[in-house]
Formats: sequence, structure tokens, C-alpha cells
Amino acid sequence: MNRLPSWFKQELPGAQTLSMSRALSDLKVNTVCLEAKCPNLTRCFAKQEVTFMILGGTCTRNCRFCAVDKAKGAVLPVDPSEADNVALAVKKLGLKYVVVTSVTRDDLIDGGAGQFARVIDAVYGVNRLIKIEVLIPDFLADRLSLKKVIEVDPLVIAHNLETTRRLSAQLRPEADYERSLDVLRSIKDIKPEMITKSSIMLGLGESEADVIGSMRDLRAVECDILTLGQYLAPSKDHYPVKDFIKIEQFEKYKEIALSLGFKSVLSAPLARSSYKAEEVYRNIEGKKLCTI
Repeated sequence: MNRLPSWFKQELPGAQTLSMSRALSDLKVNTVCLEAKCPNLTRCFAKQEVTFMILGGTCTRNCRFCAVDKAKGAVLPVDPSEADNVALAVKKLGLKYVVVTSVTRDDLIDGGAGQFARVIDAVYGVNRLIKIEVLIPDFLADRLSLKKVIEVDPLVIAHNLETTRRLSAQLRPEADYERSLDVLRSIKDIKPEMITKSSIMLGLGESEADVIGSMRDLRAVECDILTLGQYLAPSKDHYPVKDFIKIEQFEKYKEIALSLGFKSVLSAPLARSSYKAEEVYRNIEGKKLCTI
């Protein structure tokens, strides 16, 4: 591929970013911001926006686009102090909107759902008014695991398709496109009023028809929020970028997504599943307020 387009140029980490990184390290919490080498790290940390990553820093799957460490043997046990550490970080940083995600842990009986529930409970213990969004793995589509998370009442539950149907098996060999849709479908079956969210990366070689097809698939399972962003390969060893999507195309996808019935859409090169999470949620909240 050619050089990155000009809109991907990032500021060097400033004092606030470095201070936030040190604080999170001292609090013994992982973030997807650091582990996944997110391009938005500097601007998010400057705004006190953090996405916590629980269940350790090693994933049991091997998606070709992901920078998170992959398991090469036994995976470390779940840290019993992790929920308290996240809650303490939330309290010390004064966070009002908290995003929690995780690596995939197929080695755990419930896929780590119980740990999600413990973290949510611990954060609500800081302040029940805190809004919590979780980005979950598929838990192998086990409904009992999904119920563990739903029953502790997060505000938003996200699960990412990551890519289109045609490319899914190639990029996510241990995941399953239909299973991901089933996860989102099951969340609505269990709790119809739960707000659901998903994300698709672009620039992996998908066609416009592929993207629109995946949008339709998500709306068929009543997914409420969609984010679309440009894929950036974390290293030369990861799946290569096939295309840099033009900003005008991102705008076109946003209009199509809204016409299909998504309640809130973030579609831009630097958009990520948890980027501007509170702002994206507020779009829905604002619409609800306008309809009363």
C-alpha cells in the first residue's frame, strides 16, 4: 500500500497521555487503547476516555488483523483483583462513561462472562449512575453466559462483526460470522430493550455490496448502533491493508446505515468500536428525549 492518507497523521503523545498511561499502569489495569495500539490513544487519553480490557492481555484466538498477544500455551488465570482494580481506576479518574472489553477466553467455561459481571458490579459500586458499555467476545453464543452479562444491566452491549460475511472466515478463522449475529440476536431475545452495537473495519478488500449486506444482516438482528472505521495493519506480519477508503465513502455508508434503521452511526477513517462511545450513545438518548 501507499503511504497513509494525511488524515491518519497523529500527534506525538503529550504529557497528559504519558501521565494517563502511567496512572493506568500503577492501577494495574489493561486497556485496549495500549494493547491494541489504537491510533486514537492520544486524543482519547487527553479527554479522559479509556476502554478497559479485562481477562488478561492474551487472547485464545488468532484473528489476522489484531495486535493483542495470542496464546502460545497455557493462558494465565483470571485475576481475582481485576474487578476492584478497574473500579478503583474509574473512581480515581472520575469516569462517568465506562467502556469495558476483553480478549477472547475460550479456555474458560463461561468465556469470561462472570468476570464481566463482576467488573460491572464493582463499577456500579463506585456510583450507580455511571454508564457502562461492554464490548464482549462471542462466548461461543452460549445464552447462559450472555445472561450473566445482561442481568447486571450494562447500558450498551457491543459485539463486533469486524468484517463482512465474505471475508470473515479468512480473517477470523476461529470465529464465525453467523455466530456473531446470533450473539446480537440472543441479546435482544433475552432483553429486547438492551441497546446493541457492532463494528466493521473497512479496507480489507470488501466491496460496497459486502458492506451493505453486513449492515442488513445487523439490522435483521435489531442492532442499534454501528461504527465503521479504516483498518490499519498493526505490523507487516498482520493482514495487509487492501484499500484506504475515502472520506466521501464513509459518509455514504453513514447515510445508508441510517436509512436502514440504525439509531446511531459513527463512520469515519479513525472510528473504532469504542471511539467516542459516549457521544455515539448520546445520539440515541437525544432522539429518545425528542420523541417524548
